[in-house]
Amino acid sequence: MLPRLIRFRDAPRYLGMDRNRFNAEVRPHVTTVPIGRQGIGFDRLELDAWVDDYIARNGRPGPKGVQSWDANNFPASSNGPASGTSTSASADGAFAKALDQLKLRKRNGTSRE
Repeated sequence: MLPRLIRFRDAPRYLGMDRNRFNAEVRPHVTTVPIGRQGIGFDRLELDAWVDDYIARNGRPGPKGVQSWDANNFPASSNGPASGTSTSASADGAFAKALDQLKLRKRNGTSRE
């Protein structure tokens, strides 16, 4: 069961933000409720209403036709290369050639260091 009043120290975490953002964006729009002599709290339902309004103003809908990030379930491909293997022999050859050129430069003393 969630408490109806949320203390100031817990309210930013409840909304998933830091204290500075809470003070700048949320606190001016919600009612402060005194708790004891020095405590400050906020009505949880009012915080929830603020979030709903914020999402309505700033939220962005996903692409048309896609309902959620995991709506498409694609099976793993069985005709691709195995993990960690090269699919291009030319890439290996080009790397080896570049490595040989570096070794020759170091032997000839033409490397910049």
